[in-house]
Amino acid sequence: MIHALAFYVFAAVTVVSAFMVISARNPVHSVLYLILAFFNSAALFLLMGAEFIAMILVIVYVGAVAVLFLFVVMMLDINIAELRQGFLKYLPIGAAVGIALFAEILLALGAWSVSPVAAGSLRAKVSDVPNTEALGRLIYTDYMFLFQAAGMVLLIAMIGAIVLTLRTRPGVRRQKIAAQIGRRREEAVVLVKTRVGEGVSS
Repeated sequence: MIHALAFYVFAAVTVVSAFMVISARNPVHSVLYLILAFFNSAALFLLMGAEFIAMILVIVYVGAVAVLFLFVVMMLDINIAELRQGFLKYLPIGAAVGIALFAEILLALGAWSVSPVAAGSLRAKVSDVPNTEALGRLIYTDYMFLFQAAGMVLLIAMIGAIVLTLRTRPGVRRQKIAAQIGRRREEAVVLVKTRVGEGVSS
């Protein structure tokens, strides 16, 4: 009874906080609701017996990603009024994309099924080994290519974020390493012979 009650409480808070992430008007509040959703999702994983995934969710997503989002949002000077000006303009396109994604999720859930034989063999395999070891075997054997593909997607997203946020300002002197390495001794060193008493006077 307590286990079921805790599940419904954590699940309800997760759903409400996830809805508040996309409906909050302040971006900082959205990130805080996202952190709340991560914590409650970690609690749900703990109830399922997946302690490793729960700790990874708290350490990686809450401790790094969400905090990074929070600092980035707080450092950026975001004009909320300017962002809302094009809301009605892009509303039909956004609604069409959202409906298409929702329909795909419904189709995937409708076609998804678990074979009783596969489920029984999976329970037998998981029960023999610890949780972390079973997860590692599953990721690095059956889903190895998907795991590497996810890493490539994250790498491309990181490069895209760097390219989009890279700003070039005029009048800023930048270091040119190739020019520094390729210069000759005559271009870098100047020998000046001065006689006694003919130094540079300030």
